[in-house]
Amino acid sequence: MFAIKFILKVVTTFTAIALIASCTDSEALKAEPQNSKVQAVIMDVYKSPTCGCCTKWIDHLEVNGFQSNIHDRKDISTIKDEKNIAPRYRSCHTAISKEGYIFEGHIPAKFIQQFLQETHADNVLGLAVPAMPLGSPGMEVGDKFHPYKVLLLTSDGNYEIYANVQSYKEQF
Repeated sequence: MFAIKFILKVVTTFTAIALIASCTDSEALKAEPQNSKVQAVIMDVYKSPTCGCCTKWIDHLEVNGFQSNIHDRKDISTIKDEKNIAPRYRSCHTAISKEGYIFEGHIPAKFIQQFLQETHADNVLGLAVPAMPLGSPGMEVGDKFHPYKVLLLTSDGNYEIYANVQSYKEQF
């Protein structure tokens, strides 16, 4: 009897954790403020066909005025190699603007829009949020948030800090 109760408790706990980790409240995505100044920008997004957080990030982009052409690939490292994204700057998806700028990882839409409105040196590749910071767009889990940096990448493999995101609200 003890073993059955223990197994049920483990299964229930695992199920609850899996649901929390894999689901973003779609109402929360819809409730994000839409920036009326955002121009419709089309992004080619390369991701794994099974990546849930990538899909949530794409939803974040689209709520904020972007359009996405989604390219599901089993191996997206070739795109990252072609675009000269060093392994230390990589994340789970890569977006490319019509101008050829790259947007690697869970970058808030407001920083992409800001970047696209600026003039950049010829050696600028784009922006990156390396890894998958908890609480960044597409990586929401309850009210958990880990501060992170948005990096401006250059073709020589270096970076500058483009934005330092210290709270969840700073992303919108």
